[in-house]
Amino acid sequence: MHSDDSIQASLSARKRANEIKDYRCKNLIAVLEWPANIKNIGTVIRNVNALGVEKTYIIDPRRSLPDDWQEMRERKSLSKTSVSAIKWSFVKRFDSTEECIEHLRKNRFISVVTSPHVKGKNNAVLHEADYTVFTKLAVWFGNEAKGISDVAVEHAELCVSIPMFGMIESLNLGTSTGIVMYEITKQRREYQFKYKRSGKRRIISQAKN
Repeated sequence: MHSDDSIQASLSARKRANEIKDYRCKNLIAVLEWPANIKNIGTVIRNVNALGVEKTYIIDPRRSLPDDWQEMRERKSLSKTSVSAIKWSFVKRFDSTEECIEHLRKNRFISVVTSPHVKGKNNAVLHEADYTVFTKLAVWFGNEAKGISDVAVEHAELCVSIPMFGMIESLNLGTSTGIVMYEITKQRREYQFKYKRSGKRRIISQAKN
């Protein structure tokens, strides 16, 4: 039997979930490629939840995370570093970049990678790109030390960079995901509300993958 406190907590959580439902960004996924630090994974999941991103995909060749989301939710290391956001944010792991790319392709997602200028690719500064032109969007973040892989870049529609003006031109994974996903969710949330109010949806292009 539930105590009065646990029942009240459950009702409060359900109320909050209903309040934020319309603010969630549909068909938006954050992809972490080979993250090395469990603390960074927890921080990203916290960012994803706070900003209303629908899902997190993690490419984890070392199999440091369980396959089952329910098992992830019970991991104290993830629950603590994500401040319990893992309990409210769906996470799926993959063994390889290729496996994740294929899964996204089958589900008609377009990939954008966070990376400095890459010759031969479409490149954009973060706040200058339009992230509402893709119905289904996956945003990739690379390994803390090595960055994004060549395979991920090859299959991406766009390379996005964060403008930086200091002597140190790098950010940690938690910070970069927060900055990038804030801009993208802001745009897509405004788009969702705009076309929900008008009762119309513009035709959104699906660029080639």
